[in-house]
Amino acid sequence: MTLTTGFTRRALLAGVAALAALSAAPPLSAQEVQTGGTLVVASLQKPRHLNAAVQSGIATAVPAAQIFATLLRYGETFEPQPYLAESWQFSEDSKTLTLKLREGATFHDGKPITSDDVVWSLGVVKDNHPFSSMMEPVESLEAPDPRTVVIRMKEPHPAILLVLSSALTPILPKHVFDDGQDIKSNPKNNLPVGSGPFKVTQFEPGQHIILERHDGFFLEGRPYLDRIVIRQYQDANSGVLAMESGEAQLFPLLDATRLIRRLEKAGNMAVTDKGYAGIGPINWLAFNTKNPALSDVRVRQAIAHAVDRNFVAKALHSGLSKPAIEPVVQESPFFTEDVERYDFDLDKSKALLAEAGYGEGGNKLQLRIDYIPDIDEQQRAVAEYVKAALAKAGVEVTLRSSPDFPTWSQRVSSHDFDMTMDQVFNWGDPVIGVNRTYLCSNIREGVIWSNTQSYCNEKVDKLLNEAGVEPDPARRKELYAAAFKQITADVPVHFINEVPYHTVYSQAVQNPPVSIWGAMGPMDEVWLKQ
Repeated sequence: MTLTTGFTRRALLAGVAALAALSAAPPLSAQEVQTGGTLVVASLQKPRHLNAAVQSGIATAVPAAQIFATLLRYGETFEPQPYLAESWQFSEDSKTLTLKLREGATFHDGKPITSDDVVWSLGVVKDNHPFSSMMEPVESLEAPDPRTVVIRMKEPHPAILLVLSSALTPILPKHVFDDGQDIKSNPKNNLPVGSGPFKVTQFEPGQHIILERHDGFFLEGRPYLDRIVIRQYQDANSGVLAMESGEAQLFPLLDATRLIRRLEKAGNMAVTDKGYAGIGPINWLAFNTKNPALSDVRVRQAIAHAVDRNFVAKALHSGLSKPAIEPVVQESPFFTEDVERYDFDLDKSKALLAEAGYGEGGNKLQLRIDYIPDIDEQQRAVAEYVKAALAKAGVEVTLRSSPDFPTWSQRVSSHDFDMTMDQVFNWGDPVIGVNRTYLCSNIREGVIWSNTQSYCNEKVDKLLNEAGVEPDPARRKELYAAAFKQITADVPVHFINEVPYHTVYSQAVQNPPVSIWGAMGPMDEVWLKQ
C-alpha cells in the first residue's frame, strides 16, 4: 500500500498545493449544480456546545466543520488540499511550516481573517483540546504579516497537516472569543461566529442545530445549499423512520447494521461506507493488565483465540463490519497485515489457559466485562457474545452494565475493571489517535481514552516516539508496523471489529460527504437535486 500522508517529500520540500485541487469531489459545471434548498441531517450525537477547538468527538465535529473553516481540508485520500491556506511549505529540516492565507477571506461578521486569528486559534487548540499530543511538538506560532503563518516545531511533526484540517483545529475570530472568559465555558461556544460555509442561527441542545448559508464564504459560489438542519433523534430507529418518511435526507454515522440493511432495500436511498477513513473507528476488548490473571500475556492471548471475529462480523453485524486485527483500520495508510492475528482456535485457547494455571486441573478464572451503555449492537451484544465464547474456553464471565456513559467512563478511567468493550478512533494519524492508548507516559488515572490498560513496553514506546517524528513516509510506516507487531503480540487489547459506520442519503442528495472525514468535513459542495 502506498503511504499518502500529507507529509510526503513533495509536500515537505515544495509544499505548494494547486488551488485547482481544492475540491473534495470532481468539479461540477454550473449547469449541473442546483443551488438552494434545505438539507436535513439525522443525528444521534448531541453536542454540549459547538466549539471544536476545545472539544473532541463527532458530536461537535459535524456542526463545527460547517461553522468553522480550517487551514487545510482533505478529499477522499490522505493528500492535503488548500482551504483557508492557499499554499504551505516546510523547511529543509522539517521543523518549520509556513502557510500563506488566501486573500479576502472573512468571518461571518465580515471581519477579515488574519494570521493573528490563526496564531491565536492554534494556541487555543494547543492549550485546551483533549488531543494534547497533536500539537505537543509545536514550539512557537508566528504571524510575520497578515497573510503569513509560521509554525515552528521542536521536532518534525509528520501529522501536522492532518492536524490542521477538519474539525481538529478550527480558526476562531480572536476579536470575538478573546474576551477574558474561559474559552471552555464561554457562552459564545453555543452560537459561535466562524468562517465556514454555514453560520449557526439556532442551537437547541438535544433537538436541532440550524445552519444558514454564509453568503460571504471565501470560496465563490459556495455553499450550494441554503440551509442545513441537524436534527437530533433519540435512537437509530427514530432516525431511520425520519429517512423513510422523507423528513431527513442524510443520515451519517449510522452503525446499526440491521437498519442499514433495511434502508438498502428501500430503493429510494443510497448507502455507502465511504467517509470514515479519517475517523478509523475500532471496536475492541481492553484488558486491565494490572489484574493478577490478566497480567499474564498467555491469559490475554487465550481470550483472544476464544473470540471468533468472523462470527461477530457476519452474524452479529449482518456482514457489514470488518474484523479488526491491529491498532489502525484497513483504510489507514499505516495498515499492515504482519501482526499477530489471534484467529479463532478454541483448543489453543484452552491450552494457553492451562499453561497459565487455569481451566481443567487448574484454578477457575472469573472475570467481568464492562461495556459502553446505549450502543447495543456494537457494545452490549458483542460483550454478551464474548461472555458465551469464553464460557466454552472455561472462563466464567459476568457482565456489568453502566446506567450511563459517565459511569462507564469513571469506572474505566479509574482502572476499576477487568475487561471492557470500547470504541476508539484512529483520528487519521497514529500520533493523534493511536499512540495515546499504548505509551507508558499516557497511563493517566481519571482520563478516559488514554492508556487505561496500564500497558507499558519500552520497545513500543521507542518505536511510537520515533515514528511520531520521522519525516520519511516509508520509514515511518516501517516503524509503526514494528510497533503494531509488538502490540498485538502483547495483546493489551483484542481488536474485534471495525465499527461499520455508513452514510445513508436520499436520491436528491448530490456530492454526499465521503471525504476521509465524511460529515466531519465541510459540506459546501453538497447540493440537492430538485
